[in-house]
Amino acid sequence: MTRTVSAWVTSDDDFLGSVGPFPVEVPWWSEVEPVVGRLEELLGVPVLVLRLLDVDGGEGGRDGHVTYHIEALERPAAGLLDQRIVDQVLLDGHEVLRSPWARADDLRELLGWADGALASVERPVTGPVEQRRTWNLAGLFRLPTARGLVWLKTTPHFAADEAIAIAAFARVDPGLVPTVLGHGERRLLMEHIPGEDCWQAGPETVTAAMTRFVSAQATLASGRPPGIQEGCPPGFRDGRVPVLAAQVRELFDGPGARELTPQELLAARELENRWDQLLECGLPDTLVHGDFHPGNWRSDGGPPVVVDFADAHWGNPVLDGLRVHGFLPESSRAAAVRAWADTWKALVPSSAPACALALAEPLAHLAYAVRYQEFLDGIEPSERRYHEGDPAGAIRAALRSAEHPSPYFAPAVGHDGR
Repeated sequence: MTRTVSAWVTSDDDFLGSVGPFPVEVPWWSEVEPVVGRLEELLGVPVLVLRLLDVDGGEGGRDGHVTYHIEALERPAAGLLDQRIVDQVLLDGHEVLRSPWARADDLRELLGWADGALASVERPVTGPVEQRRTWNLAGLFRLPTARGLVWLKTTPHFAADEAIAIAAFARVDPGLVPTVLGHGERRLLMEHIPGEDCWQAGPETVTAAMTRFVSAQATLASGRPPGIQEGCPPGFRDGRVPVLAAQVRELFDGPGARELTPQELLAARELENRWDQLLECGLPDTLVHGDFHPGNWRSDGGPPVVVDFADAHWGNPVLDGLRVHGFLPESSRAAAVRAWADTWKALVPSSAPACALALAEPLAHLAYAVRYQEFLDGIEPSERRYHEGDPAGAIRAALRSAEHPSPYFAPAVGHDGR
């Protein structure tokens, strides 16, 4: 199945009309670059996608017929847009929860800020902005400059402050993270990273990524400022085990569990004793990436650079060790487990990282269920379809993994002498 697109077009708060449907090759709803390209061909003016309005068919963030709200930066010629009546309520949406980059005025302000910030570091923009992706979790844009591409990213109020997280890792390993050229509230400018995303990473790349990232995390855990040896350091989201456990219990008592059967909910509650067992494994709290899969690594043949710290928090690093697993090719999974566990064991000899992986496999799914509910609570209704059902789905994944543990983790129990 492919994605087809219709667009409701505004300019300076005036509704001008609609256009479509037309097909685009990329199926993912958040990938708006081909949508922008096709609309600019049809309308003859520059446009930006503000937000998703509706989807008919499709699932999992892809395929179906997608309707977007489009802002034309100049008025197209008469006769190019259909004047059929649209649903004004849907077009108006839910302003309170709307992302700033989904509002035309705020989007213009964002791009103007980026222009000025780059000029201040002698990287003036040399061409039109290229909108790459937009959805409720981020807006991502490419900006051409005389010294190469720069990426502009903006994130919602429930995201981590990526500039703070990147700066923390840069202090211990500058090459591990992107170079930040400028940042402000919920926005940052980053140097382009050559290479490609590491979705098909082989064992050598995986081992390099896991070893390097764990080493940086261990340094951050051991190098906290004097007087801040306990608790969550300022500037980071608090995702420590006791906090996560309480959030999971709250989820079980709230809307995220309404899709579960009583039997499923009871079985999920029975996993709660694993939180204390995880603490007994002795891994230190540190800065956790939160979405540490190979699509968030980039490499041109050398050690990967890690990107996208929107889910970063201070907590137990086992979540990163587990997150990578399901996204890797089968041939690289054993290397990931071995590199992660062996590196932590070498750096914190008193810990039991392999046991932590086995214990926390279901807990990681519960942690992501909490995060998905945060997404749903923080976005306007028309974009909830990106995440609807995800909290319950993650809880069910926790139950499956508790009943049928991954063979990559189960044999690891006892590997390190515990």
